Amino acid sequence: MIKASLVLALLGLVVLAASVSGTVAVPFYLPLSTLALAGVMYIGRTIPKFLRIFLVMLSATHLVLLALILGARAGIITGDYTGYVPPPSAALGATAFGALIFGLAYVPVVRTICRIADRYLESQADSIIRIPFIGLVRAREGTIGTWMIGFLIAINLAQVALNVRLSFFSRDMFNALEAKDAAAFWYQLFVIFTPLAAVFVAIALTEVLLQNVLTIRWRAYLNTYYVGEWLGDGAHYRMQLIGRGADNPDQRISEDLRKFVESTYSLSVGLMNQAATLVSFVAILWTISAGFTFPGTSVEVPGLLVWVCAGYAILGTWVTHLIGRPLIALNFEQERVEANYRFSLARLREYTEQVALLSGEPAEREGIARRFGQIVDNYMRIVVRLIKLNTFTSAYFQANVVVPYILTAPYYFIGKISLGQMQQVVGAFSRVESALTYFITIYTTLADYKAVLDRLTTFEGAIASAQRVGGESKLAISEVPGRELRLQNLDVRLPDGSALLHAQGLAFRPGERTLMTGPSGSGKSTLFRAIAGIWPFGEGEVLVPEGQTMMLLPQRPYIPIGTLRDAVTYPGKADTYTDAQIAEALRSAKLPQIAERLDEERAWAQTLSLGEQQRLAVARALLAKPDWLFLDEATAALDEPTEAEVYKIIQEKLPQTTVVSIGHRSTLAAYHDRRIDMKKTESGLSTPVDLRQAEPAE
Repeated sequence: MIKASLVLALLGLVVLAASVSGTVAVPFYLPLSTLALAGVMYIGRTIPKFLRIFLVMLSATHLVLLALILGARAGIITGDYTGYVPPPSAALGATAFGALIFGLAYVPVVRTICRIADRYLESQADSIIRIPFIGLVRAREGTIGTWMIGFLIAINLAQVALNVRLSFFSRDMFNALEAKDAAAFWYQLFVIFTPLAAVFVAIALTEVLLQNVLTIRWRAYLNTYYVGEWLGDGAHYRMQLIGRGADNPDQRISEDLRKFVESTYSLSVGLMNQAATLVSFVAILWTISAGFTFPGTSVEVPGLLVWVCAGYAILGTWVTHLIGRPLIALNFEQERVEANYRFSLARLREYTEQVALLSGEPAEREGIARRFGQIVDNYMRIVVRLIKLNTFTSAYFQANVVVPYILTAPYYFIGKISLGQMQQVVGAFSRVESALTYFITIYTTLADYKAVLDRLTTFEGAIASAQRVGGESKLAISEVPGRELRLQNLDVRLPDGSALLHAQGLAFRPGERTLMTGPSGSGKSTLFRAIAGIWPFGEGEVLVPEGQTMMLLPQRPYIPIGTLRDAVTYPGKADTYTDAQIAEALRSAKLPQIAERLDEERAWAQTLSLGEQQRLAVARALLAKPDWLFLDEATAALDEPTEAEVYKIIQEKLPQTTVVSIGHRSTLAAYHDRRIDMKKTESGLSTPVDLRQAEPAE
């Protein structure tokens, strides 16, 4: 950025010196605008990278414009090529838009957009891209994205330049028709139009390819980032604990990220395109209507058509905003109720057996109908608002067809402009009006985009809150030499801050099988989660043996979607174990009927009963062979004989594993060497009591 600003500044000074000395006849504002853009480039070096890309491309465009203007003034560009030379005022437009980009960097919503976009553009991850005629190129992913956006901006600016040249082709062709000049007509058609059309098609196809490659790479990177943040350090679990789950995180990662990437590209590059179009065609309108008088008077108004077009567009934009503003909140609500409806259907699919056993179908139908009714109600509010918006915009855009003819016809009839100029004015008016009403055209897209941005920022906020809770936790997990697991002055609290249990000096000794009992709600499962390191609320220290592994089996295991092999080896990799080892673990866990179905892919969580799922979790432990195994009512769904067999298998297959169990059955005592009961103290706290000592474990 600094080098680019210095180059612009130097060039501006050279042009200024040439203008003052009379070497090149250029308007005074041309070198001044170059110097101004150099200043914007210099102070803009600290703005977000996403905006800096646009600023750099603007400076490159300004250099091209300057070269064309100077080439025409020096007599280097002549003949038909003058149609490719913009007026000097175009340079002012580039400078103004550069200043606008710099100003946008300080708008809060734009900074939020750039913060998310820059995560991709500043990525240092190594990557590979295949470039036609060059082959595979290795570079950082952020660098690849930056160059692709820059190239796409260049393509869009080139399209604007081609449209400007085509407007001059239209003027010359209609003038040839008016003069009945066949040679000039065919010349314009084949020599001018055909090459321009071929180039236009080629760069349009290139744009489609690059845009799709960019968006999928951009989305892939952000998807990896957000999934990592959500799942990292148990943030997804803590988000639920603190009640800031940012409803439907699946939608925010899958759907909202897709919309964010696609809309960020289309809206930003589209705005750039429209700004360039506005600057280019305003110059044409201004030049043609320079001598126009105000209708019904003899008063000349410089650039009359520009002012009429601007007023017409501003009026339309203002009315559109008034009508369409409620769509932002309505679109946000629609995404929320749609996601809730999808989640309810997915949850019903997960618990089909339980619903069937309870004959809960009527209740489910009622709940589904109620949630779908919320979708319909909000959707109809959107429809009503869209009808109002489309009624105005349809009438507005229909009027666009005839308004430029109404404005220019009087000047054509009095011979002030030719037919070709009239046609060029109509085209330029349409382009300028379209650029000025870009806001109207994309209003519904903007409303949806703002809702997407809000959902992503609230999702980020929920993740940040969960990470902050984890980082500020005073409940420490420390690895220490030795083989005992000890609780040191441990106070466990609920998310609302209320005290749940206190444990001081409680130790779990290696090789000793311990049973924890106590009434429901006394904190047994929460204590297990504190030991596992996922419960952040409380203070004190859990001292775990250095270098030893730990596994906790909950009452309801998690069974991932995929093959049975994946389900049994979770969370490890399937190729860690041989088929024989996995099958043996299933047979040992009393699941011989599925031991030969390792490659079968299905929803095993719905296929297996809860008891079978618990035995599958035991098979995981038999494969992993942890040093410490915590069973949180992990066999509660089994009958007592099967439960007894499972405990015997654990003792036989995992002789070096220390087992700590939570359970309510009295029969469990036979499989353990020690029992700790959670008792209420006078203060209402739960505290572990070692029944072998008949006193609190302190």
